Amino acid sequence: MQLEHLIQTIAIAAIPILFAITLHEAAHGYVARHFGDMTAYQQGRISLNPIRHIDPVGTVLLPVLTLWLGGILFGWAKPVPVNFAALRRPKQDMLWVALAGPGANLFMAFFWALLVKLAWSFPGNYFAEPMLEMAKIGIKINVVLMVLNLLPLPPLDGGRIAVSLLPHRQAYKLSLLEPYGMFILIFLAITPVLGWILTPFIGVMYYIIQSILGL
Repeated sequence: MQLEHLIQTIAIAAIPILFAITLHEAAHGYVARHFGDMTAYQQGRISLNPIRHIDPVGTVLLPVLTLWLGGILFGWAKPVPVNFAALRRPKQDMLWVALAGPGANLFMAFFWALLVKLAWSFPGNYFAEPMLEMAKIGIKINVVLMVLNLLPLPPLDGGRIAVSLLPHRQAYKLSLLEPYGMFILIFLAITPVLGWILTPFIGVMYYIIQSILGL
């Protein structure tokens, strides 16, 4: 990708990427507070201010590199601190706290899809084309983040969901992977394996969104 085109893409992608990551993390903190854990609230992490959630590598460097290289667009923010022991029913409530992030991404994917329809309604309008490109990136980053985070690998949200749903013995064994989860994910990301895993599910989500909204 040429430098000029990359800069234009970053300018258009910045808002959807920041919102995707910020709302994902804020949703975790909000639901955790609802179920009794005040950790994120006390640290000021239940916020729509992106600065509170930005991770220099996951929120800035990695999305820029994936935009430049043309791979699967994804990244991460600083994880919202959750003390699962402080939840009223730690094992059961963990499910809802973990689902909140991917749920926020699903909501935003539909929001950006509606903006695609809106942009299509004004062909030739000066703002329609950049809005359309921004909305397309918004759908892409939110679908990828949702699918990625639902992988059943601690500390990803899917791992937390699996720990919540599995019987205690199996849940404990899965939770032992947590210290190594990010290393496993990075290994998968630098090989074609992560793309092989995610691509079918990303395709299904695109099909669902297109079918529901008639895109």
